[in-house]
Amino acid sequence: MALLHKDRLFPIDGPTKEVARDLYDGIKDLPIISPHGHCDPSWFAFNNSFSDPVSLFVIPDHYVFRMLCSQGIGLDQLGVPCADGSKVEEDPRKIWRLFAENFFLLRATPSAMWLEHAFQEVFGIDDPLSKNNADEIYNHIDACLKRDEFRPRALFDQFNIETLATTEMALDDLRHHKTIEQSDWCGKVITTYRPDNVVDPDFDNFADNVMNFGELTGEDTANWIGYLNAHRIRRMYFKQVGGATASDHGHPSARTENLSTQVASQLFQKALKGTCTPKEADAFRGQMLTEMARMSIDDGLTLQIHAGSHRNHSKAILNKFGRDKGFDVPGKIEFVESLKPLLDAFGLEKDLRIILFMLDETTQSKELAPLAGVYPALRIGPPWWFYDSYEGMMRFRENITETAGFYNTVGFNDDTRAFCSIPARHDVARRVDAGYLAKLVAMGRLRLSEAHEVARDLSYELVKAAYSF
Repeated sequence: MALLHKDRLFPIDGPTKEVARDLYDGIKDLPIISPHGHCDPSWFAFNNSFSDPVSLFVIPDHYVFRMLCSQGIGLDQLGVPCADGSKVEEDPRKIWRLFAENFFLLRATPSAMWLEHAFQEVFGIDDPLSKNNADEIYNHIDACLKRDEFRPRALFDQFNIETLATTEMALDDLRHHKTIEQSDWCGKVITTYRPDNVVDPDFDNFADNVMNFGELTGEDTANWIGYLNAHRIRRMYFKQVGGATASDHGHPSARTENLSTQVASQLFQKALKGTCTPKEADAFRGQMLTEMARMSIDDGLTLQIHAGSHRNHSKAILNKFGRDKGFDVPGKIEFVESLKPLLDAFGLEKDLRIILFMLDETTQSKELAPLAGVYPALRIGPPWWFYDSYEGMMRFRENITETAGFYNTVGFNDDTRAFCSIPARHDVARRVDAGYLAKLVAMGRLRLSEAHEVARDLSYELVKAAYSF
C-alpha cells in the first residue's frame, strides 16, 4: 500500500477531478524553483552524507517540533541544540522513537503530508510511521543515507531542482557559496541578501553588527551616508559572489517611511545608541524598506517583505535555544497605509519588483489584491509559514484572483527547513493549483487550454520572472 493517495487534494467531483488530474499531469514534472529555501549551503559545498534520519527530518524542521512541543515534548528531548550550552538528547535513535511514537499528532497537518511524501518518494517506505515500526524505518533511512545517491547534491539533482536560493545575513562571508561555485558540480545554489541584523534596532548586538558592517565594506557606518553605502557594497558582493537576485526582510510590520536625510540620520543615531522607542525602531525599519527599494532600482534585486510575524514569541525558548525555533506567531497587520510612503516613492516603477508576503489572511482580498492589482511594482507572495498548506493555498487563490489575477503573483515559495520537504511542498502547491483551475474550467470561467497555460505559469514561469532566474 502507498502512504499517499494518488488523487490527494484534488476535487471530489468526478469530472472536475479528471480535469485536475489532466492539469497536474502537465506540470508535476516541471523543474523546481526554490527562491526562499532555508537550506544550509554547506550541505552542497561539502556534500557530506546526512548523519542520520533525525538530522534530516526532525532537528532542522520547526514545522515538526513545534507541534510536538505543543504537547509537552521538550525541544531538548528532540535533540534541538541549546544556545546556552545546556545538555540535550544526543541519541538519534531515541529521538526517532519519540518522534515516531508521537507522529499521530501531525495528522491532517501539512507536515504529515510533506513527511510521508519524502518517506514514500525518496526512501521507498510504504508503511505509516509509528512506535511499532520506528526502528525498522530508522534503519532503512539510515542505510540509505550512507549511499552516494542520498548525498545532498545527488538529492538536489534527483529532486529536479533548477535553482535554490538560500538566505544569508548581511555579515556572512558566503564561503560555502564560493566553494559551490568553484566545484565541478552544476547545481545552481545562490544566496539572498537578508540584512535584518544590520537593519533592525531590536536585533541582538545591532550597534556592534553595524560597526562590523563598516569594517567589511570599508565604509564609515557610524554615519547615515556611510551606512547606506555599506548596504550597496554588500548587495553587490552578494550578487557577484553568491549570485543573489533578491533581498529579504523579516519585519514585524509592513510600515514604510520616506524621511528626509536629516531625520533619517537622526533616527539612525538613536538606533546605534540603543535609545529608540518601539515606534522609532519600527520607523527606522520602515525607512530601510524604502532605502532597499531605492537600491533595488539601481542593482535589480527583487525586494521581498515578510511582514507580520511576532518572532520568538517565547522568551524562555529564545534564551535557551535561540532564534527560529517554531515560536514565530502571526500578528494582525495593515498594508494600505503602511506601504503608502514606499508606494508614493516607487510604486509606479515598472522595473522594480516588490513581493509582499502575509500572515494575516484577512488582508488578502481587502488590501493586498487591490494594491497588487494596480501598482506595477507590487506582487503578492504565496502563502507563507502557517498558510503554505492545502486550505491556506486554496483560500489564497480564492481571495486574490478576482482582483489581482494570476499574473500579479509569483508562483510558489517553499520556505523549507528540511531539505526533503522541497519536492513535497511543490507537489502540494501544484495539486492545489490544478484543483483550483479545474474548478474554474468546470464553472466556465476558464478554458481548458488557458488552464494548462496558467498551471505552467504558476508552477514555473512566474517565479523565474519575479526573481530573474
